[in-house]
Amino acid sequence: MNILNINWKPEFGIIFTWFAMDKNGKLAVMINNCYGNLPRCLLSIENVEILLDQLNEYIWEESSIYSVYPKNKKGDLKLDLYSYWRHKNNLNKETILNELKNDFNDSGHYSEANLVINKGFFEYQAIEGSFEGEDYPVGFNGNTKMGDYFRYLIPTIYASIEDFPEELRHGIAVSDMVDFTTDRLLDNDKINEYFPRIYQK
Repeated sequence: MNILNINWKPEFGIIFTWFAMDKNGKLAVMINNCYGNLPRCLLSIENVEILLDQLNEYIWEESSIYSVYPKNKKGDLKLDLYSYWRHKNNLNKETILNELKNDFNDSGHYSEANLVINKGFFEYQAIEGSFEGEDYPVGFNGNTKMGDYFRYLIPTIYASIEDFPEELRHGIAVSDMVDFTTDRLLDNDKINEYFPRIYQK
């Protein structure tokens, strides 16, 4: 059963991961953590959940359709903002970064850091929690709310649209105003302003 459609609203339940391109062609993995909006341009695609699943399976190299993947970029990652709620037991930035890198060294391909180090994606996470204010991005000075997307991880070598098979590229939401290298927080209420269209060649 497909949950995502033009009338879908974020709520506690399933976490959706979608993909975005900024005005300079850089790519990001966007994790909605239940409460982040998805752009209308994606929700308008018939069977978009299947498309998002195919994109996710592809970047994790678990696709049943594709067997050839881009070469590992062998870059590095930088930690920007991070969830208070998830890391409240230890908010030390260096510790969190070391945990990410250790997990990459131990788990490699299956680690979260692999998407940044070898795939070249920025990663944005939506603010979550069980009530408003329980979570916020550590390191950000300003007002935030549940569902706002914060920049979590930054690659040093960037992914390209060419890394995706042509048949999957229309599942990537595109912005003419966002710059992943400088924009640390994306207002959840403006997600359709940020990403008004899907990728077209």
